[in-house]
Amino acid sequence: MKAKWAILALLFCLLLLPWLLKWFSHEEHKATWLWDASIIAEQTPEIISFSKAQGVDTIFLQIQDEVPDATYRKFIAAARQAEIEVHALNGHADWAYTEKREEGLAFIEKVRAYNAASAKNERFEGIQLDVEPYQLKRWENEQNSVIAEWSDNMKAWTKAGKDAGLYMSAAIPFWLDARESAEGGGTFSRWVIDHFDAVAIMAYRDSGQQMYDLSKEELDEADELGKKVWVGAELADTHEGDHLTFFSKSITNMDEEMKKVFDLGASHSSFAGVAVHHYEAWYAKENGIPLARKSDKKN
Repeated sequence: MKAKWAILALLFCLLLLPWLLKWFSHEEHKATWLWDASIIAEQTPEIISFSKAQGVDTIFLQIQDEVPDATYRKFIAAARQAEIEVHALNGHADWAYTEKREEGLAFIEKVRAYNAASAKNERFEGIQLDVEPYQLKRWENEQNSVIAEWSDNMKAWTKAGKDAGLYMSAAIPFWLDARESAEGGGTFSRWVIDHFDAVAIMAYRDSGQQMYDLSKEELDEADELGKKVWVGAELADTHEGDHLTFFSKSITNMDEEMKKVFDLGASHSSFAGVAVHHYEAWYAKENGIPLARKSDKKN
């Protein structure tokens, strides 16, 4: 009788195994952008504690010349101790142009040199590039040319980054799937995803369902290509409309909508989690610190 029950128990466990594996793999990973790197000099413990409490395991940290390497080393070591990866963040809208390719390469070389001179637990795990040429006038009349130049630059940047042993990601808008790649034969989003290790989709909406819907094609493309996708959430103010941000929404509402993204994204092998834009706005919201609207700020 005991043997029979043991066999039944074993069969039951085997039947549950796929479900258990899916359950434990469905962790709610989060990333965040930290633009003002100057604050890490005095606020490292606070930043790490907050990030850990919020489930953040990746921080995209902007590189600023005025912040000493020693400060970055101290911050990254503390983040690593808390099992948080730090990726070097940079980019400008005009980096998409051919004449700006070298600026991107110089940034990647700067990160490579920093890592070479740092201890293992003080190194950047990767690089995230935030290049948005559609903010500039050339995009309106020369979109195809800009895409071609941007693509050539990304080829050079990803090669340099990977040669340096860096995990390469890019922040991109959700609508790149509506543009054709410069090489033809597919969407521009698929081309970008194929060249990078991961992308962060700026799918900024105040609805989890809409955030997922805007990212679904990129998630599908990344599933096929074996790449990773963060779905972006906006917390800061924007002149583009309240429906694009959780700025005026309650924390409860924001958390509920993010949970929907996690639930919907779980069906994709490429889903890396939610990337929150940005740390300063997130910290202020969670701690009840009033955030000034852009219209409230002096010019």
